[in-house]
Amino acid sequence: MMNLHVISLGCDKNRVDTEKMLYRLRGQFNITDDMADADVIIINTCGFILSAREESINTILEAANYKKDGKCRKLIVTGCLAQKYASELKEDLPEVDAFLGTNDYDKIGEALEGEEVICYNSANPCEEIGERILTTPPHFAYLKIADGCDNRCTYCTIPSIRGRYRSTDIESLLGEAKSLSDSGVKELILVAQDVTRYGIDLYGEYKLVELIRRLSELDFSWIRLMYCYPELVTDKLIDEIKNNPKVAKYIDIPLQHVDGDILKKMNRLSTEQSIYEVLNKLKEAGIAVRTTLMTGFPTESDEQFDKLYNFVLDNKLRHVGVFAYSDEDTPSSKMKGKVPNYVRHNRAKKIAMAHKNNVKEYNKSMIGKTVRVLYEDVDYDKMLFKGRTEDCAPDIDTYVYFKSDFADVGKFYNVKITGYKGYDLIGELVNE
Repeated sequence: MMNLHVISLGCDKNRVDTEKMLYRLRGQFNITDDMADADVIIINTCGFILSAREESINTILEAANYKKDGKCRKLIVTGCLAQKYASELKEDLPEVDAFLGTNDYDKIGEALEGEEVICYNSANPCEEIGERILTTPPHFAYLKIADGCDNRCTYCTIPSIRGRYRSTDIESLLGEAKSLSDSGVKELILVAQDVTRYGIDLYGEYKLVELIRRLSELDFSWIRLMYCYPELVTDKLIDEIKNNPKVAKYIDIPLQHVDGDILKKMNRLSTEQSIYEVLNKLKEAGIAVRTTLMTGFPTESDEQFDKLYNFVLDNKLRHVGVFAYSDEDTPSSKMKGKVPNYVRHNRAKKIAMAHKNNVKEYNKSMIGKTVRVLYEDVDYDKMLFKGRTEDCAPDIDTYVYFKSDFADVGKFYNVKITGYKGYDLIGELVNE
C-alpha cells in the first residue's frame, strides 16, 4: 500500500475539507507524517491574502522537490488557491498532477487515478459527506456548519472563491456530530465564514440557537462558537451561550474596526454604537470575546486608527488578533487613499502591543485562582503539561502550563495559577 502525506493550510474550514477528503481515500493509503516517505502528496491550500498564497506556493514547491528527486509519484493541489488560480498554476507548476477547487473534493479519487494532468474548477459544490478522518487531537473537532459567504465585505475574496452562503441541514450536522461524540470528542467547535447566519438560506430564518440546543443533547463538554458577525449576535444567542452548560462562555466576533466611516467602506453592517452595545451585553453575561482587527484600510486616518487603538486599550477583550490590510482582487483595491504599507504594519504592531499589555494585566489578576483546564499535550522544552481553559480556543489562543505527576489527554483538571510567562499562564495541579 502506498504512503500518503497531506498538508492542510489556512483556516479550520479547510481542515474539515481535508478530513472529509481523507475519508474518501480511506483504505487506499498509509498516512505518513514524513513528506520524504510519501508516494502521494496532497496540499489543501489557502488563497485568502498574499501571505497565505505565498505559503501555499512555497509548500507546493517544497513538495515538488520530492517528486523530482524523491519517492513522490503524484502531487495534487486542492482548495482555495486552486479554485481561484487553477489556470495560472497549471501553467507555472507543471510538476502538479491535478488541481481541485473547493467544489471538487469528491474528484480526489479520479485525480489520483488519472495519468494526465487534469484541472477541475467546478461551479457546483460537491456532495457533502459527514464522515471524516480527524487530523486534530481526538478530544476536539471542528464542525463546519456552512460554506461560502453572502456578506460581501469590500476587502474579502471568500465569496469569489467559496461562492454563496450554503448551510448544511440540521439533521446531517447532528449525524456528523453524533459520530464525533461517539468517537470521544469532548469539544465541538462550530465554524463557517459566518456562523450566525446559519440556516437562513435553508429555512428562511436563523437556526443557530436551535442547532446549538440539538447539539447539546450529545455528549460534549464544550460547544464553541467561532466567526460570529456582531450584527447577528442577538439577545437570544447571548442568553443561550450564558445559560447552556454545554456551551463554552466564549465567542469569536471579527469586528475589523470600530470607526463608522471605515466600517461603511468595508461594507460591514455594524456601527460603532452597535458594537459597543453587543460587547457590553457579552461582558454582562460573562462571555469571553475574541476578535480580529484590521489596520490600514484605505483612507484610515491617524484619528480613525487612534479610535481603534483606544478601543483595544479600554475594552480589554480576552483575545485580539490583528493584521494589516492587504490589497486583493476586491472592491477595496480600487479605492483611493491607500495607506502606505509600512504605516499599516506599524499600526498593527501598536495594536498587538496594546493587547499584550492587556493580557499581562489579566494574567496578573489570575495568580492564586483555580481554573478548569482541558489537558492537551506535554511541552518537553518547559517540562510542563499544557492545556486550555474554557475561554481559549485551540491553536489561536493562550495556554495554561502546569506541573503534575500525571495527566490524561482530553481530561479536565483543576489548576491553581502561580504565575505567567508572556501570554500564557503557569500553575500546578490541585489535588481533587
